[in-house]
Amino acid sequence: MAPRIRTPRSLRDRAGVWIGDYAYALQAERRSARSRPDPVPLEEGTERPVLLIPGVYEKWEYLLPVAQALNEHGHPCFIVPQLQRNSIPIPEAARLAGAVLRERNLADVVIVAHSKGGLIGKHVLAFDDPDGRVAGVVAIASPFQGSTLSRLPLTKPLREFAPGQGSIAVLAAEKVINERIVSIYPYYDTHIPSGSELAGATNIALPLSGHFRVLAEPLVIAEALRAVSAFPPVQP
Repeated sequence: MAPRIRTPRSLRDRAGVWIGDYAYALQAERRSARSRPDPVPLEEGTERPVLLIPGVYEKWEYLLPVAQALNEHGHPCFIVPQLQRNSIPIPEAARLAGAVLRERNLADVVIVAHSKGGLIGKHVLAFDDPDGRVAGVVAIASPFQGSTLSRLPLTKPLREFAPGQGSIAVLAAEKVINERIVSIYPYYDTHIPSGSELAGATNIALPLSGHFRVLAEPLVIAEALRAVSAFPPVQP
């Protein structure tokens, strides 16, 4: 069983986590402003291919530290260019991801995703991979049970994470495929108060705090590397 989430005790500590989190997000935004729209240099490699799926309002560059580590270990990394900032509904985003798998003729793929990207990855496993191209999903800080923060007066894409509703409910009913998901998450997630534990999945809770900045944490990167290689191979 995964350890219980440990919330920083003081308001000052919690504020520090939020500040650090958004400092990482700002760095990712700066990277995306400087980069090309496609991670061509990361598409080279002889090991199992990876499809990167970022979270809501994120470009793929949020996942750059993880992608670079994967590529250094021989994994070619691909993106879904049409996602842009990933503000479209989960089913539509999953269809776009499935289309990339077929267009690029990728096989034995692992989806490595952050936040909403993990829900998209699970949707691909359940509904958008008829050829059996995906071996599994490595989800980092993903709201599989939704997020209570969606009850706040937020934008429509964020309200999609309402617990027990919409895509959250549809995906929760798909339990069998959970065994093909590795959920990596911090003890305290600023954006997912109830955590990212997923019944039937491989749950890896780490002694970290935050939502965005965990993507650059060595512990998270090491677990992601391990998980990508550990899935049994599949052939379309």
